[in-house]
Amino acid sequence: MDGRMFEGQPRALGGASTTLVAGGSFCVSTRSGDIIPGGAHGIFYADTRLLSRWELRIDDAPVEELQVLAAEPYHATFIGRATPRPGQGESTLLVIRDRYVGGGLCEDIVLRNMSDEPAGCVASLLLSSDVCDLFEVKTNRVHYAADVETTAEKRALRVFSASRGRGVRVVAGGEDTPVIVVSSPGQLIFRVVVPAREDLRLVVQVNPIIEGVETEPWFSAECPAEHDEAGYCSAARLLSEWEVQSPVLRTSNAVLADIIDRSRADLGSLRLFEPDRPEEPPSIAAGAPWFMTLFGRDSLLTSWLALALDPNLALGTLWRLARLQGVKVDPLTEEEPGKIMHELRYGVRTTASGSAATAYYGSVDASPLFVVLLGELRRWGLNRKAVEALMPYADAALDWIERYGMRDGFLWYRRKTDQGLLNQGWKDSFDGINFADGALARPPIALAEVQGYVYAAYVDRQSFAQEAGDTETERRYAAKAAALREAFNERFWLPDQGYYAMGLDRDGRLIDGLGSNMGHCLWSGIVDQDKAGSVAEHLMSPRMFTGFGVRTLASDMGAYNPVSYHNGSVWPHDSALAAAGLMRYGFVEEAQRVATGLLDAARAFGGRLPELFCGFDRAEFPVPVLYPTSCSPQAWASATPIQLLRTLLRMDPSVPSGKLWMSPVLPQGFGWLQISSCPFGGDWITVEVEEGSETPIVTGLPETISLVPEPRPLTTTSLHSARRGG
Repeated sequence: MDGRMFEGQPRALGGASTTLVAGGSFCVSTRSGDIIPGGAHGIFYADTRLLSRWELRIDDAPVEELQVLAAEPYHATFIGRATPRPGQGESTLLVIRDRYVGGGLCEDIVLRNMSDEPAGCVASLLLSSDVCDLFEVKTNRVHYAADVETTAEKRALRVFSASRGRGVRVVAGGEDTPVIVVSSPGQLIFRVVVPAREDLRLVVQVNPIIEGVETEPWFSAECPAEHDEAGYCSAARLLSEWEVQSPVLRTSNAVLADIIDRSRADLGSLRLFEPDRPEEPPSIAAGAPWFMTLFGRDSLLTSWLALALDPNLALGTLWRLARLQGVKVDPLTEEEPGKIMHELRYGVRTTASGSAATAYYGSVDASPLFVVLLGELRRWGLNRKAVEALMPYADAALDWIERYGMRDGFLWYRRKTDQGLLNQGWKDSFDGINFADGALARPPIALAEVQGYVYAAYVDRQSFAQEAGDTETERRYAAKAAALREAFNERFWLPDQGYYAMGLDRDGRLIDGLGSNMGHCLWSGIVDQDKAGSVAEHLMSPRMFTGFGVRTLASDMGAYNPVSYHNGSVWPHDSALAAAGLMRYGFVEEAQRVATGLLDAARAFGGRLPELFCGFDRAEFPVPVLYPTSCSPQAWASATPIQLLRTLLRMDPSVPSGKLWMSPVLPQGFGWLQISSCPFGGDWITVEVEEGSETPIVTGLPETISLVPEPRPLTTTSLHSARRGG
């Protein structure tokens, strides 16, 4: 995943697991609900594993797993039964664990006696914590805090590390059920008798202790989910409001409806709210389990992909990144004035200085993407006052590009210390950028897609200046965009191969690996028209297109491996951007194939696209193969179906121009669809499309906006349709 403050591939979760998320909290367990020590599972909050063990025992035996019901992203019900005693026959004691995650955890444990006689049993909850930093867990380099102490209190266990200032208090709720608290090993023991044909309910909640301050989870025994009035951070209330305010899709395509519903719910669960700014729109985390925090590139691209769902995500993300924009030179964090940060962390490894969080800035593309998102958000209808408020941050990002990153007319990256990321584009694994023969490219590196992002940022800044009547700035950025485009098409093009190089290495050599990077170049509009056909042909060739998506690296390259992170796998967001680029250059059939392939993959994964999956050909394996450490839910994968639908609708807005271009090209068999309450221009519109028709029915358009039922002209200056071909 693009987003690792420290090197190292994420570790696999191992076996079938269940992940629950809410804001910056998440819990990863087995499908029985247990968290077994020694693995990557746990209860996490503020980038810290609060509990590394959470095992339920009935009469000292594990609960037999029956089923897990994932109702909402933050809530699951684990159904099991007690292991039968020797000579007893089948067990008659059902065990239901109702778990809610948010700012900690609350779990209702229901023991249901299905026999005609009372059932006596001992229910034990075994607990422990390593108070470990998330990165240590993620890279399998766990360093246990030597001073973790477990203390027994009345109806509670307190686990705390003084050196790390973090821990947890696990509380048994209710006074009517007796509980024995044992500190070594940590246990909450309930001795109970369940009446015949009745239920008995136990409640346990996990209260985080961060910097010595204990807080209750968003759900508690006194305030269950269905009655939660706890304030701004109620996961249930926030998700309910999100779903009510989101666009509604009605369609004859039931599979599409399920995929869009799952995307909407997952994006809602990944939103990040700031307690001290409850009036501000939320930003979005990158994904569970390892990236439940704000990222530059991930959050910006996710917001862009999800604009048709909720433009407020983009606005909230822009403002939060603006407040974290670099103001000084710091080689350790790679901060520089105007630079947009890469990721924000709260873990024990990043807060030793006592600060609330640490931002790391090792990203070459977050800064131009900040400007790109602001430009697109304006086209969706962000008011000029809000644009003007954010413009100083956009200009600072552009200034960073030219003062700190540009060399020989291109934007380059190179890490400042050996603690930073070696590669700082979206393919940021150490081996993610390589030559056709498999040799690794060495920084400084100028990536092809990053030049496209900078080009799009220049075009957007030109548009802002034009709207403001600032002729001098408009001309300056028009000249910058034209110069960059000309230089890129001359320098990065490989005429013998017919595709763009992945980048330039430290010696200025063309990195001739064939990768998906050029799909981003189509998306940004930097590709000359006379080269677009060859790019499209390569993207859709058997070497690149698997039938489910576009590989990150072609199958005949030296470093190709379909079960790799960035060298042959398929990343849904990457393929979605390629589809958008293909569509904007007029390659309709090719864009449709990518879109339908990804939607088929989503269906195979139960409606939820993972962060990435293996790059095997569909002809070899008829279903996509999951990559073992893939995040799920993951933000830009969750936003991918939203963008795919927009791509197939060919929906291109421009509120400043007073136009909405829309000319749907739904694939055969896609069916009828209607989208109501779609946000646009500060209002809500309804879009209805029949399969086979390129003329939509749009109602509710503001009086100042005209519907243009055709593709947006390629000569229009915008991200999707920038000036082309000189």
